[in-house]
Amino acid sequence: MKKFFLKIILFLFISTGLHAHISHYKNFKKIEMEIFRNNELIGYNYYFFETKENETQVINQIKFTVKLMGATIFDVESYGEEKYNNNQLTSFKSKTKQNKKKKFVNLELNTDNNKFIIKGSSYSGEASTNNVIGNWWNHKLLQAESQISPVSGSIKKQVVTFIAKEKVKIYGKNYETEHFKLKSKNPDLPDDKKLNFDIWFDKNTGLIVKIKYTRMGNWEYRLKSFE
Repeated sequence: MKKFFLKIILFLFISTGLHAHISHYKNFKKIEMEIFRNNELIGYNYYFFETKENETQVINQIKFTVKLMGATIFDVESYGEEKYNNNQLTSFKSKTKQNKKKKFVNLELNTDNNKFIIKGSSYSGEASTNNVIGNWWNHKLLQAESQISPVSGSIKKQVVTFIAKEKVKIYGKNYETEHFKLKSKNPDLPDDKKLNFDIWFDKNTGLIVKIKYTRMGNWEYRLKSFE
């Protein structure tokens, strides 16, 4: 019981360093992550930032290919654009090609009722502005109660739990991180719909440096570089 309360206190203390205003990223130009499956490099996830006064645009590019005995069994290529004005997400658009199947999201902020209007391949309708786009550049993902899929527009409720402070080494760089577990709030979802990620956040840089999950293999996103 004492250990449980200690974790709660630590999470409350650590979360004060997680407040994700887009202005935190105003000096970033690029974040590069590499994608591994079963410890084999299979692709990349890049984010590009452009800020002009109070407006910020984040470009997301992702591509990875899974092969088995030389044959491609899983292939994903995606492009997305997030736009913010004074820290508020105003639009998000993405196109994804997954094994030749096309998926998309078109999101706009309705300023009349302060709701997101989503037209996506899996969901169309309104959504609260408390939702966060589920991209790994944004550590606000660790505070949100729900996220919007950057691939299909579906809304996923989540629970984030602090695990421990941990030292990790990635590409020769040492990070003092906080390790979190992000899971779906609904435990009865099918396995292929569930969120179940281990996430390592570095407060010094304000960046998520590693993501790990298991689904048809062991996957990792690793922070390679940023500028």
